[in-house]
Amino acid sequence: MKAVVCHQSELTVREVPDPSPDRGQLLLRVLRCGICGSDLHARHHAEELREAARATGYDGVMGPDDEVVMGHEFVGEVIDVARGSRGGAKVGDRVVAMPIVRGAGGVHPTGLSRFAPGAYAEQVVVESSLAMKVPDDLPTDVAALTEPMAVALHAVRRGEVGRKQVAVVVGCGPIGLAVIAMLKATGVRTVVASDFSAARRAMAEAVGADVVVDPATDDPWTAYDTSRYVTEAAQMFDLAVGSMDKLRALPLVPWWHVMHAAELAGALPQGPVVFECVGVPGIIDDIVARAPLASRVVVVGVTMQADTIRPAIAINKEIDLRFVLAYTPREFHDTLQMLASGSVPAETARVLLTGTVGLGGVDGAFAALGNPERHAKILIDPAQQGTAVGTP
Repeated sequence: MKAVVCHQSELTVREVPDPSPDRGQLLLRVLRCGICGSDLHARHHAEELREAARATGYDGVMGPDDEVVMGHEFVGEVIDVARGSRGGAKVGDRVVAMPIVRGAGGVHPTGLSRFAPGAYAEQVVVESSLAMKVPDDLPTDVAALTEPMAVALHAVRRGEVGRKQVAVVVGCGPIGLAVIAMLKATGVRTVVASDFSAARRAMAEAVGADVVVDPATDDPWTAYDTSRYVTEAAQMFDLAVGSMDKLRALPLVPWWHVMHAAELAGALPQGPVVFECVGVPGIIDDIVARAPLASRVVVVGVTMQADTIRPAIAINKEIDLRFVLAYTPREFHDTLQMLASGSVPAETARVLLTGTVGLGGVDGAFAALGNPERHAKILIDPAQQGTAVGTP
């Protein structure tokens, strides 16, 4: 079969052996596969990616000398079902699958390891237990967004955003746009989106952002009603003294009981939930320095470079800093159902899709994705001929 192989940062189309599913696995004909930001990172920063994985106890991530077929955001048609398969998928079904497979003595991430070839190819192997049938009325191109949208849903859930809280999304690339869509799908009323790119700001508005900001000219930290948030330490000190003055004036009821009830009701100062979706050194520190006190910062963007923050500022502001990786099987399933049911409307999901390309055009698509004014998510269609990026 044909596949795009990454080796020493070069992407080339090659003839490779057809994959064969082992026990409990399915073989898919790839219908679409998204190009992920992590693929862009992996191509040029494979050594850093491998070292980060090794630090967490996994030694199978691709390195620059490996020959790897990338691609983990895919939808495919089942063409073979191995013995011991679970989940009920049959030949002819369209499925999406979590990109993890057993093989070579372990479990490996599809498309990011030489032990688990991905879907920049005509065929890919998946675990049957991790495969989920695509509902008949869900378009194939939208189904291909299940994996990145599941990352976004996981980030939103990790952020524990209340419907009345403000959510600030910094960076409106594909993952930022997906986070915005999931915030709105889960009922968050006020979403502020910030990006330097005019095209991406337009896409952020199209997927549901309530306030869209160009940080070159406007301040995302004052683009919403800040009256309910504590933005300076002096306000916190004044609030503490003022609150105790009022509590001490209450007759009969011990002040600490009232404060305990207020804590249970969520009355303590709480900042917005901020989603860092850029992945460039310096962004986390800038957010920590500029966000209101008691903000929760969810880091979704990935930088492969070393970064620096000033812990004293985060401590003084009691910033809650959380990092997210992927999703749970339930979140993957929930995302597929949200796309199928229209909780995330197809027209909203399609805002992310800015092009399609055949295997021969993948290298050019990687280059095209460097222009934020033109592209967000490009899908690979192995059946598409030519090298040009076409319309989605």
